[in-house]
Amino acid sequence: MIVYKGKEFHQEKDLAMSVIGGRWKIAIVWALLHQPTLRLSELGRLFPDINQRMLIRQLRELEEDEIIHRTVYPVVPPKVDYQLTDVGLQLEPVVTAICNWGETFHHYIRSTD
Repeated sequence: MIVYKGKEFHQEKDLAMSVIGGRWKIAIVWALLHQPTLRLSELGRLFPDINQRMLIRQLRELEEDEIIHRTVYPVVPPKVDYQLTDVGLQLEPVVTAICNWGETFHHYIRSTD
């Protein structure tokens, strides 16, 4: 039994899915793998289908799980940068594999139409 953030998980895969599961988390990690530092507004432009409230929620969850690091600069207007942590950078092969599979699946479903 694994206990993390007050929740119980039976296997490591369940824990992993809890951390990186979510509609936008893989996309956020992918973006940060390609541009190591991004601001909230830049992430918003990359993903126009996500509303700001949901984007902030996903970013906070990734930050709580130490996948990303948030840097707040003491300027007006506030400036906040997001970067992957060392643990977040370890997701690169996972995210790449998921993205590659998505491309393959896309070709597959186009060929079956």
